[in-house]
Amino acid sequence: MSLIGKLHSGFVYDRRIHVLAEKLSQQLPANASVLDVGCRDGLIDKLILEKRPDVSIYGVDVLIRPETHIRVDKFDGASIPFDNGSFDSALFVDVLHHTEDPPVLLGEAARVARQAVVIKDHFEEGWVDRQTLRFMDWVGNAHHGVVLPYNYWPESRWREAFAKLGLRMASVTTNIGLYPSPFNLIFDRRLHFIARLDVGNSGVRGGQ
Repeated sequence: MSLIGKLHSGFVYDRRIHVLAEKLSQQLPANASVLDVGCRDGLIDKLILEKRPDVSIYGVDVLIRPETHIRVDKFDGASIPFDNGSFDSALFVDVLHHTEDPPVLLGEAARVARQAVVIKDHFEEGWVDRQTLRFMDWVGNAHHGVVLPYNYWPESRWREAFAKLGLRMASVTTNIGLYPSPFNLIFDRRLHFIARLDVGNSGVRGGQ
């Protein structure tokens, strides 16, 4: 692990997972069964369960870690191995920008989720955003051997993809607060978003 990677793990990672667990836990339906797609070791899920004991979370990932905090099964990264409507909600945490074709996996999530799909990902609105996101992605993931296609999208393209899949944007926020001051001025901005998408055919309506 590089020195930058060690600094990231020591000073950013712990804050990130706790903030994300807090924010994501607020978006899950009551008493929901949740499928976390690309859950890694399930640590964020463990923290969510501490805040939301009414939900249950099951994970799938392309790589099974030696130790996980929830049950995790392997999948091929494209086809989710469950029947239609098997879960109340599907969850993606910084997963879709690691795929070559995000709508394929997003469509699979919409297929297996009865109520909602919750996403944490990125908005890239220009060259500066792209370079900042590439740097963050490399620091956080390269030393783990994670594939880095750097497939970031502007908000308009996300909304178009949601609409085509019949997912209604029930809420979206870019006010997440993953980084402490003054680093938030560089690494937060509107680079990160959390969205709850309701499953159905009503299209996308405006978010926050």
